[in-house]
Parts: sequence; C-alpha cells; structure tokens
Amino acid sequence: MSFRSPSAAPLPGVADLIAQHALSAVFQPIVDFDGGAILGYEGLIRGPAGSPLEAPAALFAHAAHEGLSTELEHAAARTCIHAFAKLNCEGKLFLNFSAEAILKLGETRDDTLAWLLRLGVPAERLVVELTEQCAISDIAGFVQMVAAVRETGAQFALDDYGTANASMNLWVRLQPDIVKIDRFFIHEIASDPLKFEAVRAMQHFANSSGARLVAEGIENEADLIVIRDMGIGCGQGYFFGRPDAVPLTRIADEAKQAIRAEHIAVFPGQTRSVAASPSGGMAAAKMLVAAPALPRQAANNDVLDLFNRMPNLHAVAIVENDEPIALLNRRAFMDRYALPYHRELFGKRPCLQFANASPVVIEKSMTVEQMAKLLASDDQRYLADGFVITDGGKYLGLGTGESLVRAVTEVRIEAARYANPLTFLPGNIPISSHIARLLGNHAEFYACYVDLNHFKPFNDQYGYWQGDEVLKFAAVVLADICDPTRDFLGHVGGDDFLILFQSEDWQARAQKAIANFNAGAQRFYADADRAAGGIHGEDRRGNPTFFGFVTMAIGCVRVRPQPDQRNVYSSEMIASAAALAKRRAKHEAAGFFLIDVEEGEALMHMATATPHAVEESEARTVN
Repeated sequence: MSFRSPSAAPLPGVADLIAQHALSAVFQPIVDFDGGAILGYEGLIRGPAGSPLEAPAALFAHAAHEGLSTELEHAAARTCIHAFAKLNCEGKLFLNFSAEAILKLGETRDDTLAWLLRLGVPAERLVVELTEQCAISDIAGFVQMVAAVRETGAQFALDDYGTANASMNLWVRLQPDIVKIDRFFIHEIASDPLKFEAVRAMQHFANSSGARLVAEGIENEADLIVIRDMGIGCGQGYFFGRPDAVPLTRIADEAKQAIRAEHIAVFPGQTRSVAASPSGGMAAAKMLVAAPALPRQAANNDVLDLFNRMPNLHAVAIVENDEPIALLNRRAFMDRYALPYHRELFGKRPCLQFANASPVVIEKSMTVEQMAKLLASDDQRYLADGFVITDGGKYLGLGTGESLVRAVTEVRIEAARYANPLTFLPGNIPISSHIARLLGNHAEFYACYVDLNHFKPFNDQYGYWQGDEVLKFAAVVLADICDPTRDFLGHVGGDDFLILFQSEDWQARAQKAIANFNAGAQRFYADADRAAGGIHGEDRRGNPTFFGFVTMAIGCVRVRPQPDQRNVYSSEMIASAAALAKRRAKHEAAGFFLIDVEEGEALMHMATATPHAVEESEARTVN
C-alpha cells in the first residue's frame, strides 16, 4: 500500500509516534435505551492531526507494513485509558483488540493492573472488544486467555458481529458478555426485512446465551425505534454522537425523545419472499406417494404383477441407476392388456415398449411457484399419468395431478395469510400480530378498515383482470399516505384493507386516500360509462340497478391506552369494531366514519343480541 508520492516527506515510524506520544484518543457514546443514559464510551485512536496518518485505517495499515500492529493496539489502549481517566468520564470504556493483542495483554496482566490502579481506573470499568481483523489459530489457548482477562474484572465483548471472523462459532466458544452487532445489519434495518430477520436471529441467540447486545451504526430515528422495539437494550452511532476528544456527557434531546417515543415501530415484513417464492419442500412432501420402481430390463408381465399386487398404485416408474427414465400409467397399461391375446403377444417384451419415455419430473426442492407454472403449461400429461418426484435427480416416489393442484393451492392459501398474493401487502396473521404489539405496548392508535363501494358490479362488468388493477391501485394509494415507520397497512382480502395509524395527522391522511382514490378510479371505466357516471348492473337480489363509480370508504376506531394498563381488548375485537365502523362509513357522503373502541364494543354486543339492531342504528345515523 502506498501512502505518499515519491516527492512527499517520509512518513514517521509507528514506534516514533508511540514514543513521542503523538497519538490521541476520541470517544463515542454507547447509550442504554432504558432512560437514554450513556452506558459508556468506545475509545478510538487517531494519528497526528492533519497528517496522512490521522485516520485510523491509514495508521493501522502503516503499522501492519512495519510489523508493529500489536504494539500500536496496546499503545492505542493506553492512550485511550489515560485520556479517559484525565477527563474523569463516567461509565465503561470499550477498547478494541485483535486476538494477538489480547494474547499479549494476558502476558502483561499484572503490570497492566498496577498501571490501571495508579490511574484510578479499575479493571471492572473496562470492556475488551475482540475485533474481526484476523482469524484465531489456537482457539483453545485463546479461550483460556479470555478467561484470564475476565478474572481481572474486565468484561469481554465480540465486536462487529456478523462479518468476517466474528462468527457464531466464536460466540459459542468464547461466551462474550457483550456482542456488538455490525453496522451493516443496523443501517436501514427499518426498511430491510432481511436485515431485520438476521438481527432477530442474533437476538434469540443472545437471550439464550445471556449476552447483552449493542447495535452499532444507528444513524436515524426509524432504525433506532425498530431496534428499541425488538428489545435490544443498547446502541451506538452518529444519531447519539460522533467520536470526539471531549465526549458527550448526555445525548441530544432529539435522540432522547426518539428513545422515549410513544409510537411503536412498524417492523419490515417479509411479504415479497413469503408470497412470491415460498419453499416447495413441504408441498412436495404432501404430494409424495411412496411407490416401488422397476428396472428398465423389466418385462410387461412384471408390471402387470406389480399392479395386481398393489391395486391402489396409479403408476410405476422405470429407473436406471436410480434415475427415472420412463413412467407407466396403470389405467392405460391395464386397458391395453385387456385386449385379446395382448398378454400372450407382449407379456415377455420390455416394459419400455408401452411406457412414457419423457415423464413429468418434479424435484423435491422445486418451489411452489415453479409447480404453479407447471400447472399453467401446455404439458398436461401429469393430469392423467401422474409424475415422478426426485431428490437430487434420484427416484424418490410418485405424485398425482390431483395432489399437485391441491398442494399448490394449500401452500398459496397459507402464504396469503401472511401476504396477499396480488398486492404483496401483509395478510391476516401479520395484521393480528401488529395489533397485539400495539395493545401490548399500550400505544394509542387508530384502526381503519378500508372498503371499496360498488366494486363487485365493476368486477362483474369489466372482469377480474381489470378488478385486480383497481385493487392494486387502491393499495398504491393507501401505501402513499402511510408513514411506513408509524403506520401499518395490511390487505385483509378482496377489496378490504386495514390501516393501523400512529401518525398524528392520521385523519388527514385517510381523507387524502379517499380523495385520491375516488378521483383516480374513474380512469378504469370506459369513456361511455365515465360520461354516464357509472354502470348498469344487478343488485344482490338480481334487480336492475345503476351503480356509481367505485369509491373508497374508511371506518375508523380510536384505541386509547387504558388507565390501569390492562389489555382489555383483543386483536379480533379491534378488527371487528373497525369492520362495523366501515359499514357506517359506506353510508356517509364523505366515505369516512370514526368511533371509539368502546362504542364499537357496544355495537358488537348489540349485533350479537339482535342481528338487525346495528342496521337500524345505522339507518338512524344516516337519517
């Protein structure tokens, strides 16, 4: 690596920088989310100000070039500790060490402890962070050295978890007190479902191992609130403070307000991957019929004997080297054998004579979407013949056309509970889960049930394809008015959506959605129908009726925290109350209606006691 041009002055040696005390320390706060107090600081080193070696990356690269990496690490630690003591900082001091530097630290443990005592910094205030700079060759010896460091009272942390050598293997073997999650996983976690799931997996393991998690790289409020609501207790990043020679003693009001924010995070959902490409493993297992296969040398009499012994077997596969090469359908084979003299003429001939030499083959790992494409293809032989299921190309068993259709349908129905296959919005299970989180955190929110008026007549007139376009347009309109960090949008099914608002201007957002949809939906009509103001059709009783344009109605339920902090409502009750409010909204000229959850609860009791009472109440409201 080159640090200077040929004409530039030579760079000072790392040993000279250490001897001349030319290194300086900066500190970045690590914040405890329980109240927003500063738990401690990470000590970081800087080279001479204004020089090419000021940045730590350049400084450590220069040290590596000179073979003085470990010496620089120890000098950096001493510089940080000395500055920390001089500043009289409170809390813990986190120090970065490579595995090699930790080994050497263990060798000088007694001298280091005496030096710390003279400075007035007890070892209990230190956290030794293992960085991911290099692999550990002697892990057993390193485990012993970490134990020796802990005996001094210092804590041990695994830094930059999730990258390079900071692996679960080390986590299990070293059993750190603290694990710092690398900033890659934290940056934009509020909008990245994969990062969210990765961090949640780390959190589950931390709960099992007893380690405390610190999220590195927090730079904005949205990421902070997601991390906070996941249950991770500490964080570090520019949102709280940048590294500085004079560290902050308290975080900024903006950060403290974000930590104490009353609204809960909307976790990023895995809607696309769940809906678009669910695994086919479970579907293949449901379809599998365990059935014997015959070798290619088998005769037709062998096939007949097998079908007679196994009357429920719909087909038999012909294999060579455990790989399927043909398929014989039972019905076609037995019909052929029923012909006069057929057995006498063909019984001893090879079974491949009447077999389908290019059967439909489904690999066990095939995704449901790939299976669905097979259903829609021109090759429909599987409906009559069935198909072969393989595992790594080797024969596993058989399947029927009926089982294929059933398996694809069941998996898609299950996927739709999590994400709507048309709009990819969260389905009923994520909706219920988020309502439960809101109730469990005693958050104030507005559950808004969205429905489209006159959608069925439009669907009947223009067809399902055009109806789907209207639903996708409604989803776009609703998503556009939601704050993704505060408002949860789900698709219940058909033309029903549910928004769980935490935005303070939620009502203006809902009314904007109604206005935008009502204006935009008219473009889906033919010119003549648009000029007429709607379409002619039949009502639910078959009577000729004129229907206006498709419009949006939103019924809202206000849910406020209970004074005694008890959860007196359920997800199902909230959704049902919102559905009742939606029925009221469909009668309102503005397409909007708001009730308190208590009123919704009373209406539901009324509806249970007297089925027509709600309709009568609605009629009185409209009149």
